[in-house]
Amino acid sequence: MNKRILRSVVVSFILLTVFTGTFLLSACSRARGTKDNGVLEAGGRPTLNVVTSFYPVYIATINVTRNVPSVSVKNMTEPQTGCLHDYALKPDDLKTLEKADIFIINGAGMESFLDDVVKQQDDLKIIEASENIPLLSDDSGEENPHVWVSVTNCIAYVNNIAEQLAAVDKGNESLYRANAQAYVKKLVALKDEMHDAIDPLVSRDIITFHEAFPYFAQEFSLNIASVIEREPGSEPTPRDLEEIIETVRDTNINALFAEPQYSSKAAEMIARETGAKIYTLDPIVTGESGTDAYDAYIEAMRRNKEALSNALKASASISGDK
Repeated sequence: MNKRILRSVVVSFILLTVFTGTFLLSACSRARGTKDNGVLEAGGRPTLNVVTSFYPVYIATINVTRNVPSVSVKNMTEPQTGCLHDYALKPDDLKTLEKADIFIINGAGMESFLDDVVKQQDDLKIIEASENIPLLSDDSGEENPHVWVSVTNCIAYVNNIAEQLAAVDKGNESLYRANAQAYVKKLVALKDEMHDAIDPLVSRDIITFHEAFPYFAQEFSLNIASVIEREPGSEPTPRDLEEIIETVRDTNINALFAEPQYSSKAAEMIARETGAKIYTLDPIVTGESGTDAYDAYIEAMRRNKEALSNALKASASISGDK
């Protein structure tokens, strides 16, 4: 055989071998790592695609995964989406979940759409942030899913996420735990700061907008005397409003707490009838994404502390309490 032809055949064979080997190695790497989503770092390591259900889960998760290599975090719902009580999955949500390796949720019944997710993505790893957190129930026995509004529960929330991510992604186990420890340290300081401001307050009765604050009230020994809207977006009936107005007058409650995510029309009407003042408590279900969200929970809780402190001091002054 002509030497030139022979050399060409040998070179072609070597190139084919190298290409085949490279393909098999990359395929094995994907099989050991994550789904083939076409997202690779410069070093060739597949990205672990983490999706969160809504904002409080997102805040906790980005703190746990902060600076962890090859981990991508995306919040499924829009930054301005509130609680997920009646949320319906959108086509874009399903596309997002198709690319996800891990879906981190609040749990405790918040994500009522979860059955649809499981049916369509049965290989999707689901992490429940509220796992093993004791749940409060309303008078009808329905469990309240707003666990993160208690700082103590938020600490458990963060540790749950860290431990479950560490179990899935062993290579980054120590980083998840170190990040959780650093963030929990901030949350413990926040909890102490809030207790220092709220515990000495004499007035303890509050009227809230919807059922987002029982865990917050439990943490700081507050009494929720009434709730304006049991579910956000469901206008209170005239009878409901009448009962709340009677409660305000009978108990000398001078502060109503609306939420920044929802209309305060009902609270404004009650305020006009009773002379009570409207303040804002944020359940922290909306906000900025990216680096601006790392301290979003802490900053919102500090605003809640100030609003609550000012409101209850004013109530005590008006009612003559000391």
